[in-house]
Amino acid sequence: MSSASNPLSIPSLTAPVAMGYVPLGAVFGFLFVQAGGPGWLALASSLLIYAGTAQFMMVPMLAAGLPLSAIVLATLVLNLRHVFYGLSLLNTLPAGRLQRWYCIFALTDETYSVLTALPAKERAPRMALISALNQGWWVIGTALGAVLGAQAQVGLAGLDFVLASLFAVLAVEQWRARRDPLPIWIAAAAYAAGCILMPSQALAIAIALSLVAAALRPARTAPATGAAHD
Repeated sequence: MSSASNPLSIPSLTAPVAMGYVPLGAVFGFLFVQAGGPGWLALASSLLIYAGTAQFMMVPMLAAGLPLSAIVLATLVLNLRHVFYGLSLLNTLPAGRLQRWYCIFALTDETYSVLTALPAKERAPRMALISALNQGWWVIGTALGAVLGAQAQVGLAGLDFVLASLFAVLAVEQWRARRDPLPIWIAAAAYAAGCILMPSQALAIAIALSLVAAALRPARTAPATGAAHD
């Protein structure tokens, strides 16, 4: 039974994401308004763009008066990794066309991490709701930050560590779901190599090396007990 293989409810699955998305969304909304943008536009970007880091990048680019084409190109390059994420979820997307398109649009690093921690057979019925809840947390945070940015000066010291904490929690959840230490060691080694080869582009190099390692790694053999994981 699915409840036996994964007893967590959908709110429980998205709770760690909420703890990161609400404060980070608030920081984005606050900075956007403080940079001179209207609060409604910050909220619209979280509803229609929903790109996290790209939204933060958009604030100084807009303030500097860069053309829209440059912003679109930078956003495309920054989020190109989602193409590789999506390929691994194609066989478990919901059957409904609108749900499928929404899940593709709303795929983020954190949503991908939550979904891949689930057994494959449980992803399709939960994917759209998990994606919607995660975006909802980001939108709520953006709205709160936009209101605060319009009303008062609020200190943001310490909130820059929220995203790192969120990824740490998601990494632990992945470990608990799969008990496979190799991806963690590959990621650590890839980032170390990136820091040695080109420190200014260490993250991009680490992502590329990790993708190559994942493509070359032999498929894992399913446990003899018939566990529910992929």
